[in-house]
Amino acid sequence: METVSHLSVLVHEQAAKYGDREVMKYREFGSRTWQSCSWNRLSHTVKVVSNALLNLGVKPQENLGVFSQNSAQYVYADFGAWGIRAVTIPFYATSSEQQIEFMVNDAKVRFLFVGEQEQYDKAHRVFALCPSLERIIIFDRNVRISNHDPHALYFDEFMKLGDGLPRQTEVDALLREASDKDLANILYTSGTTGNSKGVMLTHGQYRAALLANQHCVPLSDKDRVLNFLPFAHIFEKGWALLALSVGASIIVNTYPQEVQQSMRETHPTSMSAVPRFWEKVYTGVMEKIDHASALQRKLFKKALGIGRRHNIEYLSRGKRPPLALHVEYEMVNKTLFSIVRRELGLEDANIFPTAGATVSSHVEEFVHSIGLNMIVGYGLTESLATVSCDHVGEPYTIGSVGRPIDSIQIKISDAGEIMLKGPTITPGYYNREDLTREAFDGQGFFHTGDAGYLKDGELFLTDRIKDLFKTSNGKYIAPQMIESKLLVDKFIDQIAIIADERKFVSALIIPEYRLLEEYAREHSISYDSRESLCANPEIYKMMMERISTIQQQLAHYEQIKRFTLLPHHFSMERGELTNTLKLRRPVISANYRAEIEKMYEE
Repeated sequence: METVSHLSVLVHEQAAKYGDREVMKYREFGSRTWQSCSWNRLSHTVKVVSNALLNLGVKPQENLGVFSQNSAQYVYADFGAWGIRAVTIPFYATSSEQQIEFMVNDAKVRFLFVGEQEQYDKAHRVFALCPSLERIIIFDRNVRISNHDPHALYFDEFMKLGDGLPRQTEVDALLREASDKDLANILYTSGTTGNSKGVMLTHGQYRAALLANQHCVPLSDKDRVLNFLPFAHIFEKGWALLALSVGASIIVNTYPQEVQQSMRETHPTSMSAVPRFWEKVYTGVMEKIDHASALQRKLFKKALGIGRRHNIEYLSRGKRPPLALHVEYEMVNKTLFSIVRRELGLEDANIFPTAGATVSSHVEEFVHSIGLNMIVGYGLTESLATVSCDHVGEPYTIGSVGRPIDSIQIKISDAGEIMLKGPTITPGYYNREDLTREAFDGQGFFHTGDAGYLKDGELFLTDRIKDLFKTSNGKYIAPQMIESKLLVDKFIDQIAIIADERKFVSALIIPEYRLLEEYAREHSISYDSRESLCANPEIYKMMMERISTIQQQLAHYEQIKRFTLLPHHFSMERGELTNTLKLRRPVISANYRAEIEKMYEE
């Protein structure tokens, strides 16, 4: 049973219900050992943080920054701040110094929590450029503090300020004053163009989101939820809070690159993810199948066909599978598919919400076929995550982003833009009344910037309106849709479609170098660098053949005619990716102008 209460008291009310039951698994920074935290310990630690913040002089609705990877301390800081009506502002652990400086100054942050050495070093370097900043509080005890830095202290030293709960009477008084109108977070969107915008999120929005998701997401206190995405991402933050509100335990994964190892070690029942995670799972499984014997490949292909018919052609459409098909499915599910799930650490799988980008139909069908319940959804920071998602027990369509959650209104404008209204929608952008006015129409509907349509109660996305390309022939191209289809190929790691005001579609492709190098060795293709490998005509021919096969289902004008293989990844450092790994298309177009122009030479 879900506890929907003000976030300032959520953990304390749950501790009264669950006591010494485990609520959190985590690892200290740099450690390989999983530790456990009970509801009672979480509640007490949060109270200590609240008391410590009062002793530092934090005021109600003051902005506190959190610049860190996921960690137990991150959870303590969030709830401790909410316990005295303060506001937390999560910064991505990969944020640049310029981004940190902008956000700290925009929000007038006095106290900044940081994670590891990289975050401390960046915060220390911008300290003198941030007039409001007074203290840096460091989560990781292994961080080396710069000589003569009187402004930094470790988290355990900070916690001593709250030992014995010396200000608990004041904390309790602040809890009684807490309101749904209070700000809980300001989340600065990484943005594909321009400066970040601070999205204001209130406790009332969180309450409405938790209530709405309760009706369509079957999560319970039996679940173990792995936190893979950063807590700075509204999808993960909302998902973690939903898990805690139903009494589930959370598994805090600090390093994203270790997520599959964490899955095998902790055996989660649920986790939120972006499509790229499942694309990697799909290509990893298919690569193993490619190297299996002919008989094994035949058996697995047949099993996938059975899974597809059972789970997609029947169950996804609300139909009962024929008995013979059900018997066949149960057989492959208990044998082949259970092996795949066990390899992933998902023996007790429940649900797997997925959002943040277009999900390839190949990947979505594969995940459902092997018996994993992927819940595809759609949302924004401004909508406090979920706008729509597949509702368990109701029919769903491969390619949709599900049905609207309770309480939200969706309107499609004449231009095809998705417009939103409801209690989960942001009141606006911090310090930017001008942008807030632009974001809402006269009826109070929020402009999402996404194009889409409703059909039979389900929402379908086409693309970001600003991302839609118009070729010189007048045809509109949806780049994300094309990119999602190509990313299922095991040789493609990243891809950027080029088409705006061009005669035809082209692409910049970052290959999966390990597999490409393996292919070159197997086919006696000589190379002395990644540059020469990417420029090799035989490699280009092989990649073109694979691309041509995948894009047969696309309209002729949507198909890639030429591409360039790049010898290095798109990066945040060069401004080509946002913190959530979305492409910054204008930057990519500028950085690779020469390569792009060459593809359009006659």
